Amino acid sequence: MKLCIAEKPSVARDIAKVLGATTPKSGYMEGNGYCVTWTFGHLCTLKEPHDYASHYKSWDLIFLPIIPKQFGIKLIDNNGVEKQFNTIAKLVSECDEVINCGDAGQEGELIQRWVLQKAKCDKPMKRLWISSLTEDAIKEGFENLKPADDYKNLYLAGNARAIGDWLLGINATRLFTKKFGGNKGVLSIGRVQTPTLAMLVQRQKEIDAFTQEEYWELKTKYRDVLFSASIDRLKTLEKAEKGLEYLKKNEFEIVSFEIKEGKEKNPRLFDLTGLQVEANKKYGFSAEQTLNYIQSLYEKKHTTYPRVDTTYLSESLYPKIPGILTSMTIYSEFTAPLLTQPIPKTKAVFDDNKVTDHHAIIPTEIPPSSNLSREEKLVYDLVARRFIAVFYPECKISNTLVEGQVGTIPFKASGKQILEPGWRIIYAKDKKDQSEKDEKDKDEEQTIPEFVVGEKGDHEPLIHQGKTSPPKPYTEATLLRAMETAGKQVEDEELREMLKNNGIGRPSTRANIIETLFKRKYIEKKRKNLIATQTGIELIDTIEDELLKSPELTGEWESKLRKIEKGEYEANLFKEELIEMVTTLTQKVINGKAKVINFEEEKPAPKEKKPREKTEIIWEETGCPKCKTNNLMKGKTAIGCSDYKGCGFKVPFEIFGKKLSDKQLQDLILKSKTSKLKGFTGDREEGVLILNDDFSIGFK
Repeated sequence: MKLCIAEKPSVARDIAKVLGATTPKSGYMEGNGYCVTWTFGHLCTLKEPHDYASHYKSWDLIFLPIIPKQFGIKLIDNNGVEKQFNTIAKLVSECDEVINCGDAGQEGELIQRWVLQKAKCDKPMKRLWISSLTEDAIKEGFENLKPADDYKNLYLAGNARAIGDWLLGINATRLFTKKFGGNKGVLSIGRVQTPTLAMLVQRQKEIDAFTQEEYWELKTKYRDVLFSASIDRLKTLEKAEKGLEYLKKNEFEIVSFEIKEGKEKNPRLFDLTGLQVEANKKYGFSAEQTLNYIQSLYEKKHTTYPRVDTTYLSESLYPKIPGILTSMTIYSEFTAPLLTQPIPKTKAVFDDNKVTDHHAIIPTEIPPSSNLSREEKLVYDLVARRFIAVFYPECKISNTLVEGQVGTIPFKASGKQILEPGWRIIYAKDKKDQSEKDEKDKDEEQTIPEFVVGEKGDHEPLIHQGKTSPPKPYTEATLLRAMETAGKQVEDEELREMLKNNGIGRPSTRANIIETLFKRKYIEKKRKNLIATQTGIELIDTIEDELLKSPELTGEWESKLRKIEKGEYEANLFKEELIEMVTTLTQKVINGKAKVINFEEEKPAPKEKKPREKTEIIWEETGCPKCKTNNLMKGKTAIGCSDYKGCGFKVPFEIFGKKLSDKQLQDLILKSKTSKLKGFTGDREEGVLILNDDFSIGFK
């Protein structure tokens, strides 16, 4: 029997259908010589500090740094996880061969390998590696199964990443919390999270330190074209008025007229970051929302694997392009002209040397159904239009530059006209966002008539008054780009492609990093802008070690992780470097001066007559009120401490015959009492549930 292990039940069902394993069993499907089972994301995790020694339950500086001699893994403490793992372990022991059908990326490889390691798998292993979940792609994948050893370095990189994040996150978070938290809360430090916050804080400080200044510019209108003086901005109105008087006394003369025809390159296909940037700019979607929408489209078989960092396609995909374009019937007005001739095969689109684990995000041959959500339709439209646009001709433009002078003062004007729209026709209906256009862009939109060098004439001089602008706050779009290039401002797409290896975080994790900063109250959103809070600013100011907060240095770590993937760097060496860094950091902070960071306070919600929309509490991020060391977790029948065996704290969903709502559980656990409740059994008709000092549950 061959055992296939997918990363989630829905994918397992798709695989089972193709393989003919159609008989449902408890936790797996069976048939045709196959068993198809699944994880649901992570079943295993790295052991926590207290799993190595009980005294690590205490967040005491004397125990830092915590460096396990050998890192171990354990099952996540959850009844459902344990049940599914036992099913997998049993099937592993009974099978003849294991086929790893996990998510085809670094994290997916890690999830599966940890589970198989925990299940003591010693059976031959193969790897299913596919870029879409269509029936054809799955069939093709099973016809071309890869040796599991081909992906060993991918696992080693994922494991090194997890260990690196553990070493830094566990030690630095405890270190800074105890040294600077003042027992008011946890100060979370992370390998990617902290340098990302540092970028936001740096930008915030630049904005806060900015002093606005007025300036004046000389302009003039000649033959209905607005020219700007090619001199430095004037700092006083007096100088500008003197300049204006001078201009009025002299004629305007054309000294140069030049027209250059050029081309605007086609946009690149989307990688995940590019898609998140575009969706944020156009629709205001957060990085996490876009990831969720494109992941859903992938699982519904409408688009290819989304967690990618390349904008290129494999050369082997070229023969399939006409079929995909043909299937995109709702875009037939754009695809029909392409299909009348051979699809161009350019290195800007097809390049095996630029494809990493997967190719860029493109549509599959399965068009979207009408039951997609509005947001999914918008994201699909972005992917579809970009896919079509890359095969269109380049946009031909005409750039005009005119230089003139009035007396001794030089002037210039420029304009750009589109001669042949080419790929731009795909986006002809898009509205231009004038808020993002600067004065130069507006000037370039002028239609410039034919000028003759030496011609002179009257003109209409004027003074333009302006104010200097502060640096722009980060939006999710610009922050994602900054993370991709380790803080470097890069507009050129080819240069940005080269810098990706040194970006901070991975495309699949950046959205989560941004969300974590929100949850920790280190940043907040004002309209589209991301603003560092006072807590976030103070935390970064407290961190003196550049290694913790430098995007460039974190980018170097990311580069080493990628080299581990390629077999060019030792995973153990990466771990040793981090151990050395954590040890040095610990001693430096412990011996340094202490101060207390102010935590962002929750603003009281305004009282409303109508009930407010309830927000779901994330128990896994809520501290246990009893041991104050571990977080809580939600089980099938109760909320309890994640270290229940050691701590013992538990609140059942049903108390004295009454099933509590989420809000009532929150009140009882977080406020130690509920409001007055009814519906209890026995002699208790109504009353208040309380959490006693010994953490037992009382009634009054």
